[in-house]
Amino acid sequence: MILLPAIDLIDGECVRLIQGDYNTARRVAEDAVETARSFREAGAQWLHVVDLNGAKAAKPINTELMMRILKETGLRLEVGGGIRDMETIQAYLENGISRVILGTAAVNHPELVVSAVERYGERIAVGIDARDGMVAQNGWTETSSIDSLGFARRMEQVGVKCLIFTDISRDGTLSGPNLSMLKQLQNSVSCRIIASGGVSSLKDISDLAGLNLYGAICGKSLYAGTLDLKDAVTLCRQMEREGSAV
Repeated sequence: MILLPAIDLIDGECVRLIQGDYNTARRVAEDAVETARSFREAGAQWLHVVDLNGAKAAKPINTELMMRILKETGLRLEVGGGIRDMETIQAYLENGISRVILGTAAVNHPELVVSAVERYGERIAVGIDARDGMVAQNGWTETSSIDSLGFARRMEQVGVKCLIFTDISRDGTLSGPNLSMLKQLQNSVSCRIIASGGVSSLKDISDLAGLNLYGAICGKSLYAGTLDLKDAVTLCRQMEREGSAV
């Protein structure tokens, strides 16, 4: 299981939200590039970056900073927030971003997902942000009437290989991931699943790895000090070795 430390950006600053509420935004680090560099030094190979301004504005806002992080850290980046058209997808992927995340666009314009997957394959991920089992959109400010599991199956049918599942009620709360929902999702589709929301400890990392998920995103736990990234990376590698030995 790969670990993806998270950086959420508002006005160029690293922030964390609680349950996706922009009114709870608090700065958690002085410098995004230095923070990303510290994650690399702790053993991370990937970074999950969300342009929260972009998610609200429906267009990229913090792109320049994202590209600085990419160039100055050597991390592989998956990025989301405000990606609504093929031009934006192309600009990110052809300038070194490893994976883009479609969220609101996947809900409102599934034909974009089809075109993007046909063109870029596994470099396209769909973010499923769920509130009470229903898909949220527009920076989590709205909840649709779309069932998250049904939506996941539809994305699988159009060729999406990677899904990022966030239980909004757990996000930023350090209350533990929604293991039952993640297990249900893992058993419902063949896509690679990245878990997001609620991770607080090494036990959570162990529990998620035990579900054979592709990846896990760690955010507030790293900034609050409840999870040591180096220890988490070591644990994942150890569990991978033990699994290979069986």
